Amino acid sequence: MFTPIVRINLQKNIRPAAISLPASKSESNRALIIAALCPGGAELHNISEARDTQTMQRLLQSDERVMDVLDAGTTMRFLTAFFAVNGQEKIMTGTERMQQRPIGLLVDALRLLGAQVDYTAREGYPPLHISGPFEQKIKRLSIRGDVSSQYISALLMIAPALSQGLELQLERKIGSRPYIDMTLQLMTRFGIEAEWNGNIIRVKPGQSYKTESYTIESDWSGASYWLSFTALAEEAEISLLGLRPDSLQGDIRILEIMEKAGVGYRWEGSMLHLFKKEAAGEISVDFTHCPDLAQTVAVACAAKGIKGYFTGLESLRIKETDRIAALQTELAKINARLIEAEEGKWELHPTDKMPEGAIRIHTYDDHRMAMAFAPLATQLPLVIEEPDVVRKSYPRFWQNMEEAGFSLQVEG
Repeated sequence: MFTPIVRINLQKNIRPAAISLPASKSESNRALIIAALCPGGAELHNISEARDTQTMQRLLQSDERVMDVLDAGTTMRFLTAFFAVNGQEKIMTGTERMQQRPIGLLVDALRLLGAQVDYTAREGYPPLHISGPFEQKIKRLSIRGDVSSQYISALLMIAPALSQGLELQLERKIGSRPYIDMTLQLMTRFGIEAEWNGNIIRVKPGQSYKTESYTIESDWSGASYWLSFTALAEEAEISLLGLRPDSLQGDIRILEIMEKAGVGYRWEGSMLHLFKKEAAGEISVDFTHCPDLAQTVAVACAAKGIKGYFTGLESLRIKETDRIAALQTELAKINARLIEAEEGKWELHPTDKMPEGAIRIHTYDDHRMAMAFAPLATQLPLVIEEPDVVRKSYPRFWQNMEEAGFSLQVEG
């Protein structure tokens, strides 16, 4: 069977370009759930065009019994909690890969709260059968903080709909903390008071979301690829639109990380200007709170000759694909290695010689694999498989590359 591809010609220099980034998928998905729980609704602006968010919108507006989230993990988790607390009967399902992604911790928590949720196939995994009614049984829950922050965010957002409120005790190491902070700050923006003291988050009863108007920020995960382009190009002058220096998104940390990889920046209002600077010879990064940046940083450092020392990669195993295995396979194509030196500690050994001629990148049905490897087009010609995967979070990515001067040919 023929695999669709995009061919990208070598382009060592990036001409001055102003890139309109997609809106934040993370902010959009949270704002949509909050708006759906808000008695008076909410006026949301600049909602993400990402497939995950469009799927969320469509399903929130649907009366159908079967909710097919496709491959959208956030949509699966947030809607499961949303429909459970509303006592709606739904079948939650998705792609084959989605049915391999665990959801047991969230289901266990919802059941303890009083939801009726059953597995229709494999225990601990979608598809799920949600049936009503919902009647809250307890107000205090314990949940692991080291598996997925989306479980925690899903529970927090439905807390104002719970008659007894919610006390959430987070156990073990807390991963992706900025995403929990984002959830709480958006809840506050829509009128909810919450307290986070130590490992306990409290949302008091008797609250409800207030009708508000809110504009979604551009996506820092999407911005990360352009910092990688800047790092790897011989010359580059790129401006990114619609970002905020005081962003709620944890992936703003890409600025700090990529400074060491040779990217300088300056702010001009909501425009971020990127330029080249001297890079360090090695870099140490803990990705615990920004795992979506790992692929971008790994590829940029591998191609630029920067040795990397990485921690906090555990959650990459249960993403759209096993991202660690995928990175190891594809980085080998440019003679770079990602190895686990000891448990939880990874070393990136960069390339000592880039291959001659084009290389072909397999994307594993993972949007971030496609976009993380695309900046290699500043080093050599590329063939990237399944280019449509970018629709999941950044539908105009290839168009933006053309705006930056790259020559692309899509086949299939």
